[in-house]
Amino acid sequence: MRRACVTVVCALVVAAPGAAQDPQPQPLPAPEPTVAQGVTAGGIDLSGLTQAQAEARLTETLTVPLSQDFVVGAAGLPFTLTMKAAKLKFDAHATANHALAMPPPQPPATVDVPLVLSHSRLAVKAFVAQVAKRAYHAPRDAKLRITVRRMIASHSRPGLRLASKKVARLIDQALDSGPSVRRLHSALVPVKAKVTYKVLQRRYPRVVTIDRDNFTLRLFRNLRVWKRYGIAVGMAGLDTPAGTYHIQNKQVNPAWHVPNSPWAGSLAGHVIPGGAPDNPLKARWMGVANGVGIHGTAEDWSIGTRASHGCIRMHVSDVIDLYPRVPVGTTVLIK
Repeated sequence: MRRACVTVVCALVVAAPGAAQDPQPQPLPAPEPTVAQGVTAGGIDLSGLTQAQAEARLTETLTVPLSQDFVVGAAGLPFTLTMKAAKLKFDAHATANHALAMPPPQPPATVDVPLVLSHSRLAVKAFVAQVAKRAYHAPRDAKLRITVRRMIASHSRPGLRLASKKVARLIDQALDSGPSVRRLHSALVPVKAKVTYKVLQRRYPRVVTIDRDNFTLRLFRNLRVWKRYGIAVGMAGLDTPAGTYHIQNKQVNPAWHVPNSPWAGSLAGHVIPGGAPDNPLKARWMGVANGVGIHGTAEDWSIGTRASHGCIRMHVSDVIDLYPRVPVGTTVLIK
């Protein structure tokens, strides 16, 4: 009986270790993915960082630099664009994700992931428009003052303007690339004047001036005196009218349409054919205004006096010489 009890106890002792076995070990969690070695974003090394760590490093490192103002230098003045006005936004989360997805480069090479940035291009365009307005220097056109003796021309001067499209493009590129560029100097580009000295020369290829006091007709070509002729002008009470006119019409051996004026006497209202002995308009006619014109005269003795009824008289040889040199439309100054 005693031996049977010992056998039962031994059996219990042998069975006990099996009832108290340890549980199966649990598998370890997979390691969180990290950015590959040699991967940077905006020049910031993110190698070995998790997505959250990379995002935190980008935010901490770039928040202040990205908030700096952008300064454009133009016309010797600084113009400031704030990042608030530019509506600049940085997505550190998306940038970190892009870095995490980047395959590892072959050492010793590195790869830089672009920063995910956005801004308002309309705000940049509006800023550049303000800078352009402040920096603009208008060109100065050449001007001409006509006197009876000479043409007084002031030369043109080019203006200056901002190359607005180029500057806006450079600012957009800088804001898209990161905080490394926050200053831009832009030289102004020249603006041509609409009216230059050459334009004046083309606009006034010929100018005739009538100097009544000195009985001289001057013909200017390319704004310089070309020819001088002696003339007669209107007598007292029938003065040659002062002012600026143009050659209205031209005629060889013109007919004389006698004006209805008391001085015309019995000829008033008549038409005297060209070349007729009693036609005072000899050889050529260049109409100026209101029946007044430049013509040849048979009364050579009158040249250098106030003898006409308002017209400008010339020697026949002189009026023939002048005639082909002054087309219709030529400016005529009488003073």
